[in-house]
This record gives sequence, C-alpha cells and structure tokens, in this order.
Amino acid sequence: QVQLVESGGGLVQTGGSLRLSCAASGRSFSRYHMGWFRQAPGKEREFVGIITWSGDYSYYSDSVKGRFAISRDNAKNTVHLQMNSLKPEDTAVYYCAAAQINTVQAGLYSYWGQGTQVTVSS
Repeated sequence: QVQLVESGGGLVQTGGSLRLSCAASGRSFSRYHMGWFRQAPGKEREFVGIITWSGDYSYYSDSVKGRFAISRDNAKNTVHLQMNSLKPEDTAVYYCAAAQINTVQAGLYSYWGQGTQVTVSS
C-alpha cells in the first residue's frame, strides 16, 4: 500500500511558477510509475504527465508540454511537478497517483493523493 500527500498548491498570477510535491509513504514506492492529473470544476480528470519508476523517462500531455516537468527522488519518496509559464486554464485540483504500469489512463492508477488546489489568476 502507498499513501500519497500533495502539497505546494496556491494562487499564482499568469506567467508565474509553482512547484507541487507529492510525498509517499508505504512500501515499494520506487516500484511505481508516478503520474500527475488535474481536474477543473465541471470537467473530467485530465492526465498531466508521468514519470517512470526509475525516473529516466517522462511524458506529458500536449497542453503542458514544455512548461511542466516531473522529477522524483526515490531515496526521499517524493515526486515533484514543476509548473512554469502558468495560464488561467491550468487552474485545477492537482493529484499525484501511483501505477504499476506506464499509462495515461486514470483508471489504471492504484493509489491517489487527496489533491492540491492550483489557481492561476489572469
């Protein structure tokens, strides 16, 4: 079992940056691929990006590619989402999640954090 807790959300102006963190506890964190998702009010949960268990490969949605970057530190059981050049349409609750396969499908993730709110003002 893996427990996930996100932090680092907040209010930022357009063009600003935020760094989200996801702290994991439990066994075998380093065996999981870690994804980030987001959900805006009235919209479905959306894939943002994923980093493989080893940290040597990451993949992003087109909407955030070139602006967001995921990193992980398996020794510290943490994953980060660096968000730059933020836009109002990035406003959402952001979730980290753990999966045993490399996938963009939310339904295939086994563990989820509680989410952290990111609000980008125009």
